[in-house]
Amino acid sequence: MGALHIGLTPWRISDAVDAAVLARQAELAESWGYRSFWLPEHHFSRGGAVPEPLLLLAAVAARTETILLGTTSFLLTLRNPLQAAEQVAVLDRLSNGRVVLGVGRGYSASLLSAFSVSAREKRRRFEWCLEHMIRAWRGEPVVLAEGAEPVVVAPRPFQRPHPPIWIAAFGPKALAQAGTLGAPYLASPMESRHRLKKNYRLHAEACQAADRQVPPEVPVMRTVFVSSDARLVARVRDRLDRWADSASASRRAGGSVDDWAIVGEPAAVRDQIEQYRGDLGMTHLIVTRLRIGGVEAVHLERSVETVASILD
Repeated sequence: MGALHIGLTPWRISDAVDAAVLARQAELAESWGYRSFWLPEHHFSRGGAVPEPLLLLAAVAARTETILLGTTSFLLTLRNPLQAAEQVAVLDRLSNGRVVLGVGRGYSASLLSAFSVSAREKRRRFEWCLEHMIRAWRGEPVVLAEGAEPVVVAPRPFQRPHPPIWIAAFGPKALAQAGTLGAPYLASPMESRHRLKKNYRLHAEACQAADRQVPPEVPVMRTVFVSSDARLVARVRDRLDRWADSASASRRAGGSVDDWAIVGEPAAVRDQIEQYRGDLGMTHLIVTRLRIGGVEAVHLERSVETVASILD
């Protein structure tokens, strides 16, 4: 089993997104040994809206040297493929080839409606956008509308033919779509371990049915909290338990905290991570603080640093 790639999402995202705060977190993560820094795309949500992850990652690129810059869900259904291809290419060149592009469709009917996108059309629009972005990155002439003149996108990405593409997927149809494209599948952080195992199998079967190689990357996003303070660990576990008991959360999370999060003292967390590697073949762990509310920033930061140290 090879070395585990560890990445993370920010442990602090304010309502008014502060690029300097994000860049500082990425700098610290890079110094601690994290290999990738990931931003989601969220619209219209108070206390964590991230409507333009590529712009924020450009700020991070200027303050870091080696850490990869990832999106967990760059929403292609909302975008013009030519403009999106240009934006990704510019970030990849600014960062000297450090982009990993996680792409998604969006699941909220209200979000899609706000952008005048039909929920019935989201999968078709997603494939249409991604297909034309890939063609643009390869230097091919692209026409989006009948009668329009073909155009060639410039600049092209630093990575050739384009940055790695991962696909955020929820449900069997999305998994089948990811497998048909032969791209790694990036799961929701709320998926239980049992559900993850089933989904990786469905994804592999979809790859094989489409005569695509099953990607070697097996990324897992998890809420992770580690501390040597047993009382603090118990407080965090209690908060996560209470969140998972809510009606909306119970539809997404597993039956207990350990089904969808990794929480504990250092030795226990290390053991749980090894179990994920053994059970799922996990190659990439993306550490997130999702749903850990009411915990002081200093404890979250110390947790992130500790995760890197115990996996070194």
